[in-house]
Order: sequence, then C-alpha cells, then structure tokens
Amino acid sequence: MPIYMTSYTTDTFFNGRLRIKQNQAGYRFSIDAVLLAYYARPQSGDKILDLGTGCGIIPLIMAYRLPDIRIYGVEVQAELAGLAVSNLKENRLQDRIQVMCTDMKLLKPKMTGGVIDLVVCNPPYRKNRSGRISPDEQRAVARHEIKADLGDVVQTARRMLRTAGRFVLIYAAERMTDILSQMRADRVEPKYIRMIHSDRDSEARLILVEGVKAGRPGLKIAPPLIIYDENGAYTDEVQLMFRP
Repeated sequence: MPIYMTSYTTDTFFNGRLRIKQNQAGYRFSIDAVLLAYYARPQSGDKILDLGTGCGIIPLIMAYRLPDIRIYGVEVQAELAGLAVSNLKENRLQDRIQVMCTDMKLLKPKMTGGVIDLVVCNPPYRKNRSGRISPDEQRAVARHEIKADLGDVVQTARRMLRTAGRFVLIYAAERMTDILSQMRADRVEPKYIRMIHSDRDSEARLILVEGVKAGRPGLKIAPPLIIYDENGAYTDEVQLMFRP
C-alpha cells in the first residue's frame, strides 16, 4: 500500500481562515467538493452527514459557514479519516464535526445520535471495473465504485435521513439516469437538478441533484452552473463560494 503521510500540501480558504491539509500524492479533493458544500444549502441547526468525507473538506466548509450545525463525516479509508481528524483539530472544529472511520453500509441512526436532516455525498463517478483504475488505492476508491456503489450511497442516505430530510450529491452528468432511477427506487424523490458546465460552450460534465426522503413527485430544473468565464477565470457565481 502506498504511504502518503510524510508529504502534505495545505490549501487555504476564506482569506486563510480555513486551512486544509491533504496528501501530496494519493487522493486530493477538487472543486466538485467545494460546489457541493456550497449548494447543499445547510440550514442553521441541521444535523448533517457527509458520506465519503475524505480529508474533511465538505464538513469544514459547512462548519465555517454555519456555527450552529453538527456534522458527521464517514470515511472508509483509515488514512484519509485520520487526515480529516487532523484538519478538524487544525481549524478547532472538532467539537462540531465528528469523523467515523467505517463502511457507510454499516451506518445506523444510533451512531449519529438519531436521524439526520441533510446527507451529502461526492461519490465515485465510475462503475467498478469500468475504464482504467488507478494503481493508487486512494484515487481508485475515490473514483470507482470499489467500496460502495450508487445503490449503497442512496440506501444509506435514506436509512439515515429523517422523513422529509434532504439528500444532495454531485455526480457525473453522463450517469444522470442512474442516479434519478436509483433515488426513486429507494424512495428518495428527486426534487432539484442543476447541470454543471466547465464553460458556456461545453457539455455538462457534472450534475447537482437534491432529493427528499418520502417526498412527493415534482422536479425543478435550475439554470446551468458555469464554472469558468471566457477568460478562463471563475465566474462571478463560483467566486462567491470562496468569499469569507
């Protein structure tokens, strides 16, 4: 197994107020996680569950934005879970975020002190054994459905959510049919979709999907989200995510 613990980089957010350490080699978060943290729209007082928390990027951003939420991050890879705990301590957020190193398929509401208001997930986009699988274990597990597939993710979200609780994920646009059919099959009704494009001339690469446990049918399609402007800089909307 590759060893990463001796080499880190540190990324800063919100004018240096949030510091996030991650392995220089191995899995590293991308803007996908930042988009999800922002557009999941956590509410004051929410109890939140992040499935596949990695280095803790999503809980850290959410906890920085909202001081009165409680977040649980679940990570099956022990090394990444340890890194997430280190990041909580570095940012003095360990009192509001708890990291659990376990398989999401084993989660039960009693492990989070009861049911959850909001579940978020940035899951692997590729089916297991599809395409080239990275020889790097962290990257392979993050990108391919090796430890958990789409059904595991949605079923875990449903099991952990309260009735009418929300499930929000970011996913590959090419698998939109898969996620919508899986959510409806598991009685997490799709309510909101937003397509994400790298620029105005490109096809959608990602999709944000929000569902409600035991929700009524009725789907809204939001205007597309564009990441980069014609000069290659973040659009004004995306820049808002990084402002303190």
